[in-house]
Amino acid sequence: MATKSKPAVAHSLPLNQILDGDCIERMNALPAGSIDLIFADPPYNLQLKGDLHRPDNSKVDAVDDHWDQFSSFAAYDKFTREWLAAAKRLLKPNGAIWVIGSYHNIFRVGSALQDQGYWMLNDVVWRKSNPMPNFRGKRLTNAHETLIWASRDEDSKYTFNYEALKELNDGVQMRSDWVLPICTGHERLKDENGDKAHPTQKPESLLHRVLIATTNPGDVVLDPFFGTGTTGAVAKMLGRDFIGIEREEAYRRAAHDRISRVRRFDASALEITGSKRAEPRVPFGQVVERGMLRPGEELYSIGNRHSAKVRADGTLVGLDVKGSIHQVGAAYEGAPSCNGWTYWHFKRDGKMIPIDILRQQIRAEMEADQGHRH
Repeated sequence: MATKSKPAVAHSLPLNQILDGDCIERMNALPAGSIDLIFADPPYNLQLKGDLHRPDNSKVDAVDDHWDQFSSFAAYDKFTREWLAAAKRLLKPNGAIWVIGSYHNIFRVGSALQDQGYWMLNDVVWRKSNPMPNFRGKRLTNAHETLIWASRDEDSKYTFNYEALKELNDGVQMRSDWVLPICTGHERLKDENGDKAHPTQKPESLLHRVLIATTNPGDVVLDPFFGTGTTGAVAKMLGRDFIGIEREEAYRRAAHDRISRVRRFDASALEITGSKRAEPRVPFGQVVERGMLRPGEELYSIGNRHSAKVRADGTLVGLDVKGSIHQVGAAYEGAPSCNGWTYWHFKRDGKMIPIDILRQQIRAEMEADQGHRH
């Protein structure tokens, strides 16, 4: 099969680089419509007042850096509107954005996203399996953060690798609450003094899930608040290109050192389970007209509870019901819908075989034919 060539604009992008300076200025200098996905971890504007101590009187290493300080909510909202506008200009028509935040800022960011015409797809609750306790005992332990996933526009045909996420979740649909640990142990970057290199370093497991879910190998991922480079490290591992923007020199240095040690996974390991919806559509009538099943042949549900006969036009006729393979199956089960391809079976040599085997055979022939043409 022919390899897709990257758009010409990709050659002018600073791929797999960490840019210094203001994120809004840097984004505005990049080519419009050049980014597949943006992952943004903006300042949370925590409004911390005074030091925070543990019960043993040791000081908590909280987020009190200057980059998280804003004079007012109005100032924070202005900053949010400006970076979101710059981000939207960069996204391809089918691009999407993830923004992560806490209760301090995520509602303000969500409102700004909708005001600027982004289309909300999901909010995800990242439930931390090992959250920092609430030392003062005056509030609930803050055990989660919220991610918002939005496409650039309502009509964007955004990437969503549904089947891959399902496999990642042991064959069950991925839910919108993700239980993952915070960044600790060997993954937590330390500075020369042995302190945390960044107070809000995100775990690689979180970015792995985001990138597997909503990007494909070769996509360009932008992180305008790059920090110590979790997005870049995971993107490199998974065969995605990244662009990071970070104004703090210490963070850039830590990110560069970290990413330089990352090895990209082998190409065969980057393949994921494809979406069934992306596979070529095969009407059941094709199975009949090609003689794989004959008119008048009997089909059976699992356990032989129901049966129906194949008709020449690719429909089925059963007991007081006729219609497509899906309609007849749904009628028998008293269900609003039914996947006839997995519901119906035919008999060969005394064995029950799902009719989906025949569909897969036709698909394999179609893909082989497409490969020859390329």
